Amino acid sequence: MPDELDALDVDLLAALRDHTRVGVLELSRTLGVARGTIQARLDRLERIGVITGYGPDIDLVAAGHGVRAFVTLEIAQGELDEVTAELTAHPAVLEAYATTGSSDVLCRLGASSHEDLQQALLALNRSPLIGRTTSIVILSVIVAPRALPLLENAPRRAPRRAPAYRSPPNR
Repeated sequence: MPDELDALDVDLLAALRDHTRVGVLELSRTLGVARGTIQARLDRLERIGVITGYGPDIDLVAAGHGVRAFVTLEIAQGELDEVTAELTAHPAVLEAYATTGSSDVLCRLGASSHEDLQQALLALNRSPLIGRTTSIVILSVIVAPRALPLLENAPRRAPRRAPAYRSPPNR
């Protein structure tokens, strides 16, 4: 069972989301917790895999790759490792997930144009491991990828350490 996040952990993650370039000292001031406590929490959150990186977040539209699509793949049975290697090698594949249901894999692709997307789809279809693809072009993002609302909504226990910690105002 993974380590549970407490209120301080979630507030620390929210502060990092809101101020991505902030230092440990400023985080400690913002949250009203000792600098050493903040550093220990960050180290733990990194060690257990909750924090996986510090950016930068990249806006594909601003970077000239505004055409995006979800693509489902039906793959040959037992070939997930080989398909994973192929998808990883394909630069248009932004992310991919093994799924349940009528398809085996769900991918998100990025492209600079519809023609570029078509070439990426044709390249996927050339693979002998992929039996069928179905694509859905993304018109706009209405909810960007996020995690904190889920964490903030979960019941949280108070932190075990940092007795002076209080929930920051207006949270």
